[in-house]
Amino acid sequence: MADATINNIESTLANFIWKNADDLWGHFGHTDFGKIILPFTVLRRLECVLEENKEQVRSTYSNMKDQGLALDDILKTVSAYPFYNTSTYDLSNLGGTKTKANLEDYISQFSDNARVIFEQFDFANTINKLAKANILHKICQNFAAIDLHPNVVPDRTMSNVYEHLIRRFGAEVNEGAEDFMTPRDVVHLAATLLLEPDNALFEQKNGLIRTIYDQTCGTGGFLTDMMNYIDTFRDRYKVAPVLVPYGQELQPETHAVCLGSMLLKRLETDPSRDLSQNIKLGSTLSQDAFGSMRFHYQCSNPPFGKPWANDAKSVQTEQSEKGFSGRFGAGLPKSSDGSMLFLQNLISKLESPENGGGRGAIVLSGSPLFNGGAGSGESEIRRWILENDYLEAIVALPTDIFFRTGIGTYIWIVSNRKPAHRQHKVQLIDATGMGASMRKNEGNKRKFINEEGIAEITRIYTAFEASAVSKIFDYTDFGYRRVKVLRPLRLNMVFDADKHRLLSESKEYQKLDALKAKALDDYILSFYGQTFAFSWVDSHFLAKFPKEVGKVSKGLMNALMSFFGVKNPEGEIVTLDDKVVADSDLTDYENIPLHQDIHAYMAKEVLPHAHDAYVDQSQTDDKDGQVGVVGYELNFNRYFYVFEQPRHPNEILAEIQTLSAEVAQLLGEI
Repeated sequence: MADATINNIESTLANFIWKNADDLWGHFGHTDFGKIILPFTVLRRLECVLEENKEQVRSTYSNMKDQGLALDDILKTVSAYPFYNTSTYDLSNLGGTKTKANLEDYISQFSDNARVIFEQFDFANTINKLAKANILHKICQNFAAIDLHPNVVPDRTMSNVYEHLIRRFGAEVNEGAEDFMTPRDVVHLAATLLLEPDNALFEQKNGLIRTIYDQTCGTGGFLTDMMNYIDTFRDRYKVAPVLVPYGQELQPETHAVCLGSMLLKRLETDPSRDLSQNIKLGSTLSQDAFGSMRFHYQCSNPPFGKPWANDAKSVQTEQSEKGFSGRFGAGLPKSSDGSMLFLQNLISKLESPENGGGRGAIVLSGSPLFNGGAGSGESEIRRWILENDYLEAIVALPTDIFFRTGIGTYIWIVSNRKPAHRQHKVQLIDATGMGASMRKNEGNKRKFINEEGIAEITRIYTAFEASAVSKIFDYTDFGYRRVKVLRPLRLNMVFDADKHRLLSESKEYQKLDALKAKALDDYILSFYGQTFAFSWVDSHFLAKFPKEVGKVSKGLMNALMSFFGVKNPEGEIVTLDDKVVADSDLTDYENIPLHQDIHAYMAKEVLPHAHDAYVDQSQTDDKDGQVGVVGYELNFNRYFYVFEQPRHPNEILAEIQTLSAEVAQLLGEI
């Protein structure tokens, strides 16, 4: 369908929505409009596809309802869709006097799989409110007059309508309603990146059946776009490939919209199959509806920066009990952001390589790229992904491309069946400059990726070549060892009354009885006003220690060092039990790239500035046992940063002088 035609349809639908909003104005608050218009929109679309065979369905039901047959299957066959309605009513003939009762009867006569949609919308309550406001009949007439059949309003256009409703009025559909909405251009780009590499596979195997899963499916936009992409192959093959959709959604209202969309989707190889049965309600993190199922393709746009406290107990239990046999074995991120839990869930559900393997596209904010240092949950998740060679590419999208946020966003492409030339490699694509400006801003969305942009990004991705906007890395390039660097403690021993008083107030001193305390005090008093190198402690101080005090405990020795020791950068190194004592105030950490030798790095980067620094050999990585804790991060800015030579000061000064002259001239004219 031509873009101009689609734009006309969308314009007509937008006007229609606002016509209904005008009719509701004064009877309901602005934020209630979405809860009314959205279910009526779904109802009318379902009604439109049933119109062709509605009389046959009604007559079949009337003739066979008392014969004890499996009427549900028969009626679905007659309707030519996996749902039906046996009522004599539709939105056009409800009447003006008994509209409420007739509409309730109409809804009740839908098949179970369609009726549940309106239960999740709490449509009965909406009907009551409209009836009390005396505008129920008016709204029903409005919707009866518009054709929402898929042949008239394509899936993608309908998705735009749903999201327009949610964006304009959805604050009451659920709090932060747009958080789950993925702009159509982002959906189309992700779908293309995910499926384009398999075009050859589809060409070789006509009628290939594959599964597609969206763990946060919202209104079903991702699933619909992926299925529509595959439908384009009908023009090329006698038997087109088939995508069987699966999804899970947390919010009942958006789940209901997705159910409605999937009821209208039919598989060419199995037209009577009810695809809405594959769309589940509940939290993916704590109520995984698909257990150990795996999928050939996955697409997802989990909420950005959302806490996972409500799922914490279930997630933590799964991790502790199942480890890597569950979904979250690699680690748990901070409780403030569950994005990387969804990333792990996606990878855990990739189809096994022996069954053809799987590929997934997930839209994330920038946080999963670098949040958390070495050893943190986030870093360990990145480590697991990279070391197991799951990450294929990351595409940086233009800013201001989402409805509610202007932050940077990224599409991660993951796979467990990477082609040979991509194995152990990761491609980073900087598409931040490939966005076109919106004619009219929608919330924070000021940019979009047009068809030319999608084609160019896809070309760069499939070419897998280095360029100004495409960088190819070995996965180890993102890894480093966080090494603890110590400096020796250097002390002089200085004795005076103030330090002596502080010692006498310490716990170690309080353990001494009066006789021992008196002997120690007298001994220390003899050194008042003197300063000694630390080696003097062993050679003189301890050698002549009062016998009355007895053996110097480790605790008392630490107290003496603490109160009488004064740091001296040029002083002697402190050793206890033949071990160098580190100065805790000088402890530092170095992130050393994985492919660099630690000692060579220290010699080049650290020792020229701190000649006595040394690596803490006791701090080792839990997994490989080597010195330093391994971490991974993917810093886009570092890899695509381009230095811009600052302007010469004389050039700036000349410009200032010119501007000053212009200002002076304007002031003179005034």
